[in-house]
Amino acid sequence: MTSAAKPSVLFVCVHNAGRSQMAAAYLRVLGEGRIDVRSAGSEPADRINPAAVAAMAEDGIDMSAELPKVLTTDAVRESDVVITMGCGDTCPVFPGKRYEDWKLDDPAGQGLDAVRPIRDSIRSRIEALVADLLAGDSSQPTPFA
Repeated sequence: MTSAAKPSVLFVCVHNAGRSQMAAAYLRVLGEGRIDVRSAGSEPADRINPAAVAAMAEDGIDMSAELPKVLTTDAVRESDVVITMGCGDTCPVFPGKRYEDWKLDDPAGQGLDAVRPIRDSIRSRIEALVADLLAGDSSQPTPFA
């Protein structure tokens, strides 16, 4: 890992307006500050998907102030784990990084009813990721309720 203190995770999707933002928001909450969290997009949108914001608000997480960010080589270089969500070949690859590609539907243009199952899938993946990254950490967080 690049940081002896805590692992770092970068979530990447095309627009950085839905999936990667939801994943980052969950990891910030569930990681309880013990994991550095970044998110970015290969072609960032102008704003966060309002249905994603509404879906996360239903689960008690406010991401209304977040803004889409452009994917940079430095963001990848500074991360231990890079999780892509449909960014294709635009994500730079560095040796020694852990890469995962999460197959998730794109919430772009979808209503709240369609975004909820995407949110729930992201949440369960984040819970597993937290357990994996913090294995052996005696201050393991309790499951997010």
